[in-house]
Amino acid sequence: GVPLAPLLREAGVRPPSRGGKADQLVARSVDGMTLGTPVEDVMDGRDALLAFGMNGEPLPFTHGFPVRMVVPGLYGYVSACKWIESIELTTFAAYDPYWVKRDWARKGPIKTSARIDTPKPLARPKAGTVTIAGVAWAQHRGIEKVEVRVDDGRWRPADLAAQDTRDTWRQWSIPWRASPGTHTLTVRATDGAGHRQTAKRAGTVPDG
Repeated sequence: GVPLAPLLREAGVRPPSRGGKADQLVARSVDGMTLGTPVEDVMDGRDALLAFGMNGEPLPFTHGFPVRMVVPGLYGYVSACKWIESIELTTFAAYDPYWVKRDWARKGPIKTSARIDTPKPLARPKAGTVTIAGVAWAQHRGIEKVEVRVDDGRWRPADLAAQDTRDTWRQWSIPWRASPGTHTLTVRATDGAGHRQTAKRAGTVPDG
């Protein structure tokens, strides 16, 4: 793909942190979808792209051929417009894209999160040594630590696999000496900025 920030700079665009007055890019798709992306995030050094290929091949139609936007660290509903027809420089105050009109959060930064992939929910592993494992992510901040708790016990640090970049998922695992009975497993992640995954659940609206 083509890096998006240099294209914006060539067009004279500056992020708000450098005196720019526009803070939103509105991408419009041929099917009428509109997605709004923070200018600041696109121009802060992350690998924001206008992508036209995938895995060495032209971008498949279902993934947005001929061109789509990809911005690490943002949820797709504010950053991953497919089949782009136009991109407008504007402000969040002046225009509400499709999902914002439906009360979703305006800027959609990806929250620090971890999940358990094994054992599966309601699984019945045999008593003995069981590996608890999964992935954690905090795009554009990276994962610094993952901790696991069994029932109401203490938090224990998990082993972390290498992380390719701060924008990629990080695998983790921890051995558990499982005893007979029903147990609850809980995981939490801490990102590279020191933010710990919240234990509070939040719905999609307005900012989940």
